[in-house]
Amino acid sequence: MKKNRALTALAVAAAALLTISGCSSSGGKQTQEQGGSNGAGQANTPRMKIMVIHHAPPGDTFWDIIRKGAEAAAAKDNVELVYAGSIQAPEQANLVQNAIDQKVDGIAVTLAAPDAMAAVVKKAKDAGIPLVGFNAGVDRWKSMGLLSFFGQDESIAGQAFGNRLNEAGAKKALCVIQEQGQVQLEARCAGVKQTFKGTSEVLYVNGQDMPSVQSTIQAKLRQDTSVDYVATLGAPIALAAVKSVADASSSAKVATFDTNKELVQAIKDGSIQFAVDQQPYLQGYLAVDTLWLRKTNGNFPGGGEQPVLTGPAFITKDNVDAVAQFAAKGTR
Repeated sequence: MKKNRALTALAVAAAALLTISGCSSSGGKQTQEQGGSNGAGQANTPRMKIMVIHHAPPGDTFWDIIRKGAEAAAAKDNVELVYAGSIQAPEQANLVQNAIDQKVDGIAVTLAAPDAMAAVVKKAKDAGIPLVGFNAGVDRWKSMGLLSFFGQDESIAGQAFGNRLNEAGAKKALCVIQEQGQVQLEARCAGVKQTFKGTSEVLYVNGQDMPSVQSTIQAKLRQDTSVDYVATLGAPIALAAVKSVADASSSAKVATFDTNKELVQAIKDGSIQFAVDQQPYLQGYLAVDTLWLRKTNGNFPGGGEQPVLTGPAFITKDNVDAVAQFAAKGTR
């Protein structure tokens, strides 16, 4: 872990070589949006085109933070940014193929469904396009030949979460997964189970239907009154769980992975006990900036051997005020 923290520090230092400027993007569909602007402080290197491909559903506020980081790096680096995504793995693979067809200068991709992405990632490599991974796929990026990975080790994050539950005296935890089969989400709940001394149970919900999420958690809490902690894997799910707890007249507490501005406020007011922060802004920023550094200077953080870890860090009532100012700006 010391080595990984050192690599993270080096990556951040590299990312700060040039001044970050703001970046705007035009509206469009979730699967194909343009970003980037010619703001002050922009690099004078030749214009390059980078495609960021992700697995997030439309409207996910956590992913808004990732996008903001990617756009800031694109603005600084004189990059034409194409930000595209789909929750469906075959569509993610199609987006990589689109990037190949467009002959982009680099691809940043998530590997929430690595087996579905393996063939097209190889095609991109064979076409000479450098790729980096971010957010999802910490266990597969290296074997699939990506240059670097930016994110957290979800198993380690889950284990740390389980230890927090132990410190809180929890006895039974409900781990809520909003997208069944996504490797990073499954790893979180598996990590929780590994270290948590109480009983843990997984509950699958449909993360694209928030009223359904709320009613499903509520029904489970009414059916099993022994649940004293609800562990969610995303800020919107956590906020829905708070309502579920109230509607079920349950005494369970809520804690979560991942943050947004509303989630930080919920920690301040005590309705959420704590959150695991993997610094999504940094993931988006470093993914784009590393592809620019690779093309411009031949640099890539991590040396191709180690992931660059951006988390986990914990946000609690004790330190939330220090985070809130940055959450208000959309960078934490």
